[in-house]
Amino acid sequence: MEFLNQSGSRQRKLQPKIRMRGPSGDPSSLFDDTSSEVNNHGHGDVGKGPDAYPGQAFLSDPMSNLAMAYGSSLASHGKEMMDKNLDRFIPISKLKYYFAVDTVYVGKKLGLLVFPYMHENWEVSYQQDTPVAPRFDINAPDLYIPVMGFITYVLVAGLALGTQNRFSPEILGIQASSALVWLIIEVLAVLLSLYLVTVNTDLTTIDLVAFSGYKYVGMIVGVVAGLLFGRTGYYLTLLWCCVSIFVFTIRTLRLKILSEAAAEGRLVRGAKNQLRMYLTMAIAAAQPVFMYWLTFHLVR
Repeated sequence: MEFLNQSGSRQRKLQPKIRMRGPSGDPSSLFDDTSSEVNNHGHGDVGKGPDAYPGQAFLSDPMSNLAMAYGSSLASHGKEMMDKNLDRFIPISKLKYYFAVDTVYVGKKLGLLVFPYMHENWEVSYQQDTPVAPRFDINAPDLYIPVMGFITYVLVAGLALGTQNRFSPEILGIQASSALVWLIIEVLAVLLSLYLVTVNTDLTTIDLVAFSGYKYVGMIVGVVAGLLFGRTGYYLTLLWCCVSIFVFTIRTLRLKILSEAAAEGRLVRGAKNQLRMYLTMAIAAAQPVFMYWLTFHLVR
């Protein structure tokens, strides 16, 4: 473009050159059209078969399917072996039986532990040579009440120590561990005694843990009575619970340890049967001793 300056001479005005994008140099094409490239990349592999994706070719290979089936079979076999070996040391299937309880059973069993004097039938019910679940038979042993009793005992012990300004996590831990250790010692002593006396009984280790754990109910009642009514209330309540657990243990274990004589309805005679009777009474007498030993220092 040319224009006249003041002197009348012609000058040319320089215009900046604008560089346009696009292959045709069209000024209206500010951006390159890449839709065709996207479509080529997005749909270029359609219809090419399994060679387009290596994973698809792997899945369509019969050998890979066979390998996957073999791996699944191997994993299931390993799971079965692990469950079998685990059940050898921890009988999970048997533990389910001892926790098959309901609210009605728990209420009746707690009442039986505190007042067992009016109960007459102490035999465990069987169905096709298998004992029925505890929720159907109040005489069947369970682990729910012993486990919950142990936990509640530890909590009540912490409450009792707190009211006396003696609470600390270390003392509470010692209290819980000592109660657990005494329970283990008691069960091992009973197992050893049954072995030495050569008692032919269907009592299992879990049964002994259950019967030994029922004393926590009386211990809880005694400590709570001591917190509410002092040492006098503690001693009176604990004495009642000790007598109750003694009677409960005698009437329960006599059908297990003295099973041969009790099944035939004859009197216990002979040195061997006398030893079984003494063993039953010793196990029952040990319950009040442990109840007092684990609770007397909690009430002041």
